[in-house]
Amino acid sequence: MSKESIKIICQNKKARHEYHIQDTLEAGIVLLGPEVKSIREGRINIKDGYVEIKDGEAWLQNVHISPYPYATNTARPDPLRPRKLLLHKRQIKRLAGKVKERGFTLIPLRVYLSRGKVKVEIALAKGKKIYDKREALKRKTLEREFEKRFKIKR
Repeated sequence: MSKESIKIICQNKKARHEYHIQDTLEAGIVLLGPEVKSIREGRINIKDGYVEIKDGEAWLQNVHISPYPYATNTARPDPLRPRKLLLHKRQIKRLAGKVKERGFTLIPLRVYLSRGKVKVEIALAKGKKIYDKREALKRKTLEREFEKRFKIKR
């Protein structure tokens, strides 16, 4: 994928702090017209979202897409409704097996536009313990101090 064709709309920055990310996957998402327009304006929140697998289908749960203000009242869907993710059957089976067996969870990392289509990057993740979070924060602080002391620019 080239960088020019991707426009990031929303990122879940806290996910990398809260979880160990094992694997990532790109998925399409089934949306209605006003929802697409609202996403293009950046009116989406994936912070509390997760992916649930039911009946061989992947569903994006608890993601808030604000209603598009210029849509008609009949075309305004529920902002928190479950949205179907478009994945291959073998991908869904593999993810379902890992979620059941090993205690993994599926979370959305970012929502972006790829060649005009709304895509969601989902991650197979395992929750971090408190001491892991402290260690990561300590490492980040030490790196920042090192860069500041030796004037290293990224």
